[in-house]
Parts: sequence; C-alpha cells; structure tokens
Amino acid sequence: MDDKILEYIDRIEETNGVIVLLACEAGSRAWGFPSPDSDYDIRIIYKHEKDWYLRLTEDKDTIEMMFDNNNTDISGWDLRKSLRLLRKSNPPLLEWIQSPIIYKADSKFLTGINSIAECAYSRIATIHHYLSMARNCMAEIENMRNFKLKKFFYALRASVACKWILERDTMPPVIFPEMVEKLEIKDHLKKRIYELITVKSSSCESYLHHSEPELTAFVFECLDRAQSEAGNLPSSKGNMKELDFFFIKTLTDDNK
Repeated sequence: MDDKILEYIDRIEETNGVIVLLACEAGSRAWGFPSPDSDYDIRIIYKHEKDWYLRLTEDKDTIEMMFDNNNTDISGWDLRKSLRLLRKSNPPLLEWIQSPIIYKADSKFLTGINSIAECAYSRIATIHHYLSMARNCMAEIENMRNFKLKKFFYALRASVACKWILERDTMPPVIFPEMVEKLEIKDHLKKRIYELITVKSSSCESYLHHSEPELTAFVFECLDRAQSEAGNLPSSKGNMKELDFFFIKTLTDDNK
C-alpha cells in the first residue's frame, strides 16, 4: 500500500504544482487502534513555488483528493496556512507532524517544524480541542445500549489527552496506548482499554459494542476535570519572527 500512496502523492504534486514536505497517516491508524477495514487518512503539508506567494490575492491553500473508491483520503494544507495554524497550536497539525506513520517527508522541514511546535504549544488551546471532540462523541452515544466502538474510542482518546494536558507539560503522544501507559490510570481500566484495542483490531468499522459503564464514567470524569481546570492552564503563541524565518527558509530550500 505504501507504494500506491507514494504514487498518489506524486500525482498530487504534478496536478497541483506543489512539493509535498510531509505526508503522514492521521486518524485511527496513527493513533494505534485501527480496524481491519479502516480507511487511509493521509494528511499533507506542501509548498508552492516562491512566486505563488507574491500575489495580492491568496489562492486556495488546501488540497483534498480521494483515491481507491474513497478508501484513501489525502488532504492537507499549504505551508503558509500550516505555519499560521501552528502559531495557534492547532491540535490536528500537532498530531500530523508527530505521526508515527510517515509516507514522505523532508527531514529538515520535519525537524524544524517540530522544534517550533514545542515553543508554540498551548495547553489551553489544545485541551479545548480535545474536550470539544470528546463531548461531541459522547453526546452521540452515551444513551445508546450499543454503539460504534470507533466512536467510543474517539471520545476515550480525546478524554485521556485532556488528562495528559492537565498533568504534563509536553504535547500528548499521538499513539493512544503510549498515552495510556504513561499516565496514572487504574490498572483495571488500563487492562480494559487494551482489551478493547484488541477487539477493535479484529472488528469492522461498523461493529456495534455493548456499553462500557466503567470506562464511560472514566471519560466523563476526565472531561469534567478538564472543564473545571482548563482555565488555569498557560497559553502560548508561536514567535512570528521565528515562523517567518522558517517559512522563508523552507521556501528557498531545494526539497526536490
């Protein structure tokens, strides 16, 4: 599959006249709990030629393309848009640049953007993202006797990310089991989480799972705490001079 994905990335570069600086997996495959029939959610950061940026009007700064009968979703953002979002500590972007599954990357770019991200990381902005995600997912399934395990995992991972943000200074790990392992979570809950990861790894995306009262209570405990304590977290914004320098350097580097 990697070879096919690289072919798709080449096609995107040729069709759009861009250079892909990063192509990585996002979603359940990157998070460490894919199903056998999970789609490929590939996210890219790309750059245009320098002259593209020297215009009074700004053209479209996103790319969205589907392949393999919509089973491979490749989408992403232009370099300038990405760095503007990095300054705001955009959580999806922070996940992309830390993804454990990389299909293509310019090593200097990836090292540089991760270094900047550490300085721009805002715990308060990030926790609100995960808090909202978990609340929305739980609102869909909390009163259901049987629910999609996929949806529950989205809520579970986001709620554990909230716990991480409250207790650690670093960005939450992308890989969910790594996050669970490094936090203080009751042993029987950890055990059940790992069991459910095994269940999900052998079940299709549409699989309906019976209620998980203890883990559901744990999710709401994490979210209530996040709601209560989020306002006390420090915020941060990326240094514009540093971002500008990195932007210009990346544009002038030969990434071919």
